[in-house]
Amino acid sequence: MMDWTDRHCRLFHRQISGRALLYTEMVTAAAVIHGDRDRLLGFDAAEQPLALQLGGSEPGELARAARIGAGFGYGEINLNVGCPSDRVQSGAFGAVLMERPGLVADCVAAMIAASPAEVTVKCRIGVDDQVPEEVLPRFLETVAAAGVTRFAIHARKAWLQGLSPKENREIPPLDYALVLAMKRAFPHLHISVNGGIDSLAEARAFLDAGLDGVMVGRAAYHAPFDILGQADAEIFDAGPGPDRLEVVERMRPHVARHLAAGGRLHQITRHMLGLFHGQPGARAWRR
Repeated sequence: MMDWTDRHCRLFHRQISGRALLYTEMVTAAAVIHGDRDRLLGFDAAEQPLALQLGGSEPGELARAARIGAGFGYGEINLNVGCPSDRVQSGAFGAVLMERPGLVADCVAAMIAASPAEVTVKCRIGVDDQVPEEVLPRFLETVAAAGVTRFAIHARKAWLQGLSPKENREIPPLDYALVLAMKRAFPHLHISVNGGIDSLAEARAFLDAGLDGVMVGRAAYHAPFDILGQADAEIFDAGPGPDRLEVVERMRPHVARHLAAGGRLHQITRHMLGLFHGQPGARAWRR
């Protein structure tokens, strides 16, 4: 979700659901250490609950970045072991780390030692010619032994060569059954499923099947109200949320502050295009 789930997007999504856990874009550990931290890590307190997703493969760097992130107020620091992009591979992190579970264990152990925030991992079921049924249990066992108890598993392999990041989200077949099997094999771990889930009903079905969570990316971005609009009531047993027009009204103060600070309207509204997805007048809203 790089270039998508920035602070404006997250604040918008928070107006729809007060309970769903939101994630930042992936930020590299080196950028956190050496870059503009306020720009990379800053967020509105209203976005909480919010997790920071880090990319990296050097334990010392990740430990420093996790400590910095916790200092900014993030309650969860998530290590990305799933992104298949060429840029990530060249930095020896992301999905390529599925081939090095021992290194991932070293990384999360260092992060846990450095950060009071919970450290979690997002991973794939395997990469390239790996056999997921063999690789994934070993990966979970190794990383869990280092102290991680929460995993979000994208139920697809990642092909590091031959497929683009977009194709890696669509072409490798989904294996939800394997993720469910991992929950049965590791009942003490908190396991969420990710990949190809495009309705709240599907999310509910996975929870009813025994998984602890469901991570939804693209569907929640393109049709946010369809996914998040009833999430508080149906998933978290909370009261009904706002309707679409109320969400628009809730965003007005944020828009006003952003414009007053010299920002551009499009930086916020580009994330809101799908609010009226499937509704009469949706095209007019997008315009």
